[in-house]
Amino acid sequence: MKKRGDRGITTKYRKGALFFALVASSCLMALTFFPIKGLATQSTKQQLEEAKEKKQQSQDELNNTKDDIAEMNEEKSSLQGQLNSLNNQLSEVSNNLAEIEEQINDKETDIENTLAELEAARNTEAYQYSSMKKRVQFIYEKQNFVFWDMILSAGSFADFLNQNHFIEELSSYDKRKFEEYIATRKLIEEKEASLEEEMNQLEEYQLKEKAEQSRVSGLVSQTSGSIKQYSNDISDAEAKAEELEAQIKAQEADIKALEAKLAEEMRLSKLAAASKWRDISEVTFAEGDRYLLANLIYCEAGSEPYEGKVAVGAVVINRVLSSVYPDTVVGVIYQNKQFSPVASGRLALALAEGRASASCYQAADEAMTGYSNVGNCVYFRTPVPGLSGINIGGHVFY
Repeated sequence: MKKRGDRGITTKYRKGALFFALVASSCLMALTFFPIKGLATQSTKQQLEEAKEKKQQSQDELNNTKDDIAEMNEEKSSLQGQLNSLNNQLSEVSNNLAEIEEQINDKETDIENTLAELEAARNTEAYQYSSMKKRVQFIYEKQNFVFWDMILSAGSFADFLNQNHFIEELSSYDKRKFEEYIATRKLIEEKEASLEEEMNQLEEYQLKEKAEQSRVSGLVSQTSGSIKQYSNDISDAEAKAEELEAQIKAQEADIKALEAKLAEEMRLSKLAAASKWRDISEVTFAEGDRYLLANLIYCEAGSEPYEGKVAVGAVVINRVLSSVYPDTVVGVIYQNKQFSPVASGRLALALAEGRASASCYQAADEAMTGYSNVGNCVYFRTPVPGLSGINIGGHVFY
């Protein structure tokens, strides 16, 4: 085993082995305070708790959305009832308006007939008045002639009296008929005035009913628009509810997967705690391991301090040394779902472009000598509440 330094993998093997033994011993003592069983599963436990919390949030949102849908359906139903009532009002107003318009047409006909009667009465009155005037004028102007004509033509005094009575009766008849015509004209005028008043009232009713029809029509339009908007909102909410239900199902699947992963990590933690560890001298590194490890260190800790780069390399080598994990650098790094840069493609890009810096290579060399500044830790991640371990830079190692 090699001593920490940059003098290469092949220098001072014995001193390095002794140093590694001392470091391993101190790490084992540290593990007394940081049990592998608890530490190895904290990351997954945290992920599981976060997944459950997200599922609960989705469930709460789904419940709220369903409550909103129920409220909107209730409001829509209420608006539908209002719309039905408004449609009934509109129908009633329209019927009233039609009846008023029919009454107005009838009144217009009555008024036209009354005006015709009034015109005829006025003409008759004028004619009667003219005739009466002529007779009165004739009698007044020809009274001597009439008087002598009555005397001369009368066969007796009785005939004279009869002719005089006839003239009086004729005058009385003219006067009576004239008065009747005046009375008839007044009645027709009163009838005309009454019809005009009724017509004015009907027109006022018509204006009021038209205003009411316009008001109710506006309410019908407004309520119909509100119902349509509620229908659209309900459709959107139902679509959102479907998405949330699908999201919850996916989250439940994630929770099950994390629970399975947690169980597996607990199993591996127990195995790691009781496993056999090889000595670094038993490891044969393949060509390209240094290049691969340096680029993984770049991806995981490129912006970390040098000690953080060494720690990442040490975790990889610790896994190689543990019987729980693959016994090669390639096997450890490409083990399924262990290092995120592998899954994301960042490692492949770094390898293709040779992005590892000199300090990354130096850290890889130091780790490959068997040096570890994190003891036997086989996990690392960004710190989360409840997870304790060895903190270096932005990572906690456990």
